[in-house]
Amino acid sequence: MGTWYRLELTRPLWLLGLAALPVLAYYGWRTLVDFGRRQRQISLAARSAVVVLLVLALAGLTLLRPTRRQYVVFAVDRSLSVGEDSRKAADDYVARATKALGKNAVGYLSFGAAPGVFQPNQAGGPAPADDKATDLAAAIEVAAAAVPPFYVPKVVLITDGNPTSGDALKAAIRANIPVSTVPLKTRPDPEVQVSAVVAPAQVQQGEAFNVEVVVDSNHEDEGEIAVYRGAFLVNEKDSGKRFKIKKGENRFKFQQQITQERLAQYTVRTRGFKQDTLLDNNSETALVYTSGKPKILLIESDPKSAKDMTWALEEQDMQVDVRGVNGMPDDLAELQNYDLLMLSNVPATALSAKKMEVARTYVQDLGGGLIMLGGDQSFGLGGYYKTVLEEILPVRSDFEKEKEKPSLAMVLVIDKSGSMGGEKMELAKEAAKSAVELLGPNDKVGVIAFEGDVFWVSEVHPCSDKGFVLDRVASIEAGGGTNMHPAMEEAFEALQRTQAKLKHVIILTDGISAPGDFEGTAASMLAAKITVTTVGVGNDCDQTTLEEISKAGGGRFYFTDDPLSVPQIFAKETVAASKSAINEQPFIPQVHRPTRTLAEINFADAPFLLGYVVTRPKPTSELILVSETGDPLLAWWRYGLGMSVAFTSDAKARWAAEWLSWPQYPKFWAQVIRHAMRKSESKGVVMELAQKGRRASITLDAVSPSGKYLNNAQTELTVIDPSLVPRKVEMIQTAPGRYSAEFDTPLQGSYALDVSQKLDGKLLYHQQRGLAVGYADEMRLRPTNEPLLRSIAASTGGEYDAPAESVFAAGDRVARQALPLWPYLVAAAASLFVADVALRRLDFGLLRDRIGRGRRISLANVRSSS
Repeated sequence: MGTWYRLELTRPLWLLGLAALPVLAYYGWRTLVDFGRRQRQISLAARSAVVVLLVLALAGLTLLRPTRRQYVVFAVDRSLSVGEDSRKAADDYVARATKALGKNAVGYLSFGAAPGVFQPNQAGGPAPADDKATDLAAAIEVAAAAVPPFYVPKVVLITDGNPTSGDALKAAIRANIPVSTVPLKTRPDPEVQVSAVVAPAQVQQGEAFNVEVVVDSNHEDEGEIAVYRGAFLVNEKDSGKRFKIKKGENRFKFQQQITQERLAQYTVRTRGFKQDTLLDNNSETALVYTSGKPKILLIESDPKSAKDMTWALEEQDMQVDVRGVNGMPDDLAELQNYDLLMLSNVPATALSAKKMEVARTYVQDLGGGLIMLGGDQSFGLGGYYKTVLEEILPVRSDFEKEKEKPSLAMVLVIDKSGSMGGEKMELAKEAAKSAVELLGPNDKVGVIAFEGDVFWVSEVHPCSDKGFVLDRVASIEAGGGTNMHPAMEEAFEALQRTQAKLKHVIILTDGISAPGDFEGTAASMLAAKITVTTVGVGNDCDQTTLEEISKAGGGRFYFTDDPLSVPQIFAKETVAASKSAINEQPFIPQVHRPTRTLAEINFADAPFLLGYVVTRPKPTSELILVSETGDPLLAWWRYGLGMSVAFTSDAKARWAAEWLSWPQYPKFWAQVIRHAMRKSESKGVVMELAQKGRRASITLDAVSPSGKYLNNAQTELTVIDPSLVPRKVEMIQTAPGRYSAEFDTPLQGSYALDVSQKLDGKLLYHQQRGLAVGYADEMRLRPTNEPLLRSIAASTGGEYDAPAESVFAAGDRVARQALPLWPYLVAAAASLFVADVALRRLDFGLLRDRIGRGRRISLANVRSSS
């Protein structure tokens, strides 16, 4: 044990201070002091010793002594899979173990999905915030890092050994300290769970296949099993049937057939079982792709008017699903059922921000197609200016008004009361800015803000100087009450003094105003050819009064409970008020740029179109058809992996009334749609998906048309999680023709996968798949993982199922305890310093002579007296 005593320098650079010793020796040798040689030598030695001792103190000379004191960290599993009885057993184990603590030290760590707060010398501690997962690896890493130096380290892991993430064995080996494991029993509560829904990844439409349901239970029971495809129950014949299950694994098969969906989501739910504790694990999902006819989702403001388009596309061997504006999907998995999304006269104010974001992700990251058709609720008239969907489209909704179009004078009346603070105020200012930007140089605009009083933010001002108005709008701040009528009168008087062919007022408020003659003022405005539109935000606004104002003022009333839609409402209303976004003069479409897509369509024989929405093409778009004045009629461009198309006229009986009887009408639309829709080619490719825990893997086997393995292809996977966040994952070639990748799936829900494969820049393969991630693994029935716990203990030198009384028993491991020596060194230096001062101040040779002379005199006196 003596070999464990060692000296250590913690700051060795201070040893450079020993360079002072030669200097001391030099001056000690050359000193002019006439003390004796021996005294000078002793003084020099003392001074040198003081320097050495101080340098060693500064260099951190430390004595490392052997010690067997242990620091034990108890890492206790508090996750959901550990029942209350096991938690009490863990606490009891820790209490019994710490009775033998002695001079040792201890720390406590509770963990679930992540380690909680480490508590040194304090039992218990807060449970982890997320108990629906178990990360043993993170718990071991934190526990090992918590052991302070100069102790014999040890971790006692008390758990059921069922991690949901991380590699616990690798983390334990990497920690390089003994990890003893204490197994806990998993929760004994009666439990029935849907463990898996097994279905083929892809089938042909109309093909029969089985959906296999795996139900696990820790007891015998009986209950109902419901199988849904989307929102519809598909095992109606089993409705009310009681399925008997035995302890362990149970499998049930349900035959299915898909005739319409492209991506079918099968959800299985269990219910009515007599004994079942957790409800979150009673449902599981699987996704099945089908291949067949191209499928189109047509969102139409008036679904009855879509019958001609539906008939034309079905004649071209396509499936069409027609829905009203409320049928726009807000879920990516639902939109994945279709190869193309078509919006016909749908206003942006009817679409939530999430629905627009889903559409963008569908086009940009999954290669979907988008076509927007014109109408009096589309493009700029629909309020698409500065929206997510306008970003996708190949045309802009802000158009340049022709000189002969009527001038517009508009006043924006904005509520700036205290309730409009925060996000509402910022969105109101953004809405006002959008309205100003959409006006032409010959237009005029004014902005009034009201609360208890009325404030002119900007007097009626020509739009040739929009910057002035925009700067003034940015200065609006919320505060005060709500008194709207004086603001209406101010707007009325200002517009009466303004020269313009069209005059319009937009009022925005989120509350109830003080009383006033609102309808009378609005009627007076209308009589003066000034129209009034009102916008109510939030359920606290006076919807009845605002609607009556708009009716009396000949305008429109908008209500929204989503402040994010206010800018779209203002943009829509501004374009509508200008009466210049629609051209309803009959015209023959002109081919601006020939394309192979429409090579077989003879536009010289095409009938008149009776109108269109005025837009501007974006610089990189392909302008295919134009009106006789050169405005865009048909334009498209590539956006991300997909394509978007703008057709500024419509495809129904208003503007395309004569086109409906044109023999090439069905072919025209079929070719445009086939050009824009999502492409899917899977010849020679087999794709497999697998999931384990919160991690998924994908494998793609590809062969060339000649039957040889396809090697060295650039294969890329795009993963879009349930929150619509995309990420790119490169697929690595792992064998001839085989490409693989892994990715995390931390969120519950549907993941959209897009795989593309290129060789020498040429696209060979493009396919979509879906992955359904169900409830957390923590809620699955699993026995205590004894093999893992035994492996951790054996690999690290710990003990499996160690008795509580032996946790603090001294073993063979010894640690080095550091004893800083600087106090002793400084004390010794101080003592030597005093001695050195004495040696430099007192002549010990002279003192010795005097003492000797004194002795001789005393001796002589003694002799003389005798």
